[in-house]
Amino acid sequence: MTHGYVSDKDALIKRLHRIEGQVRGIERMVEEERYCVDILTQIAAVSTALESLSVKLLEDHVRHCVADALAAGDGEVAKRKSEDLLAAVQRFSRTR
Repeated sequence: MTHGYVSDKDALIKRLHRIEGQVRGIERMVEEERYCVDILTQIAAVSTALESLSVKLLEDHVRHCVADALAAGDGEVAKRKSEDLLAAVQRFSRTR
């Protein structure tokens, strides 16, 4: 079984590397004792980037994992996938 994000894996990894670079930049800003508001601005940018990545993964999960389970007509698998989706949405919602 493949996961929904696999077709976009390279793009997702590229985004993660960009986020990683942003986090390293924040670390440098702290080391250089930069202005607090500038650091907070960069933290907000990283948060937005992670949030965007989360939304993309949630969309892929719905379009691939949940939709495939529903299309297969396997009620047990569809129920599990739906519960997984709801749990993921709840975790995502708490972070906002």
